Amino acid sequence: MMQELWQKKWKLKYSQDVIDIALFGSAIFGGEKINDIDVIVLFKKIALKDQLHQTQEIKKQIQEQVSLPIHVKPFDMESFFDEGNFAQGGILFYGKSMINRKDFSENFGLTPKSRIRYALDSLKKKDKVKFNYLLSGKQGHYGLLRKYGGELVAPGIIETMPENEKIFVEQMKRITKDIIVERGFVLGS
Repeated sequence: MMQELWQKKWKLKYSQDVIDIALFGSAIFGGEKINDIDVIVLFKKIALKDQLHQTQEIKKQIQEQVSLPIHVKPFDMESFFDEGNFAQGGILFYGKSMINRKDFSENFGLTPKSRIRYALDSLKKKDKVKFNYLLSGKQGHYGLLRKYGGELVAPGIIETMPENEKIFVEQMKRITKDIIVERGFVLGS
């Protein structure tokens, strides 16, 4: 459902003070049941009372388009990067723009990537084959790589979009527990 939400063409009216409006939180991960929607509104430097007023207007517009509870948090650049903003890392890595449907981190010239390292050394041959089918597919069925936009970047290393990380890891752990997830950013897009 999250992919449907962030890919949706939102009908939102907002001022030129808004840099971006982005979805974030637990709803980002594919396959999860969504109980609520978390939204950040990133503003240029304007008065806090103006941020709060505009945030409420945006929240009303979102509520007209979905039936789930909405939590909206306003930030300017300074407050977003403040060390007291405990959600900053998750928003930066997993956030999806409701304005342009891109990664929120692209506002800062960054592209998030999830790398999943795995080892098959301890597996029996049949399990190695099963793992290959899981990634690449079999008999006309798509594997995880094609279905969820992953890429085998080197033997034992898959790169995927952050919102698909959980799907890959859950499926891969059914065959091998030897998995390490690394999260990072690439400069540019």
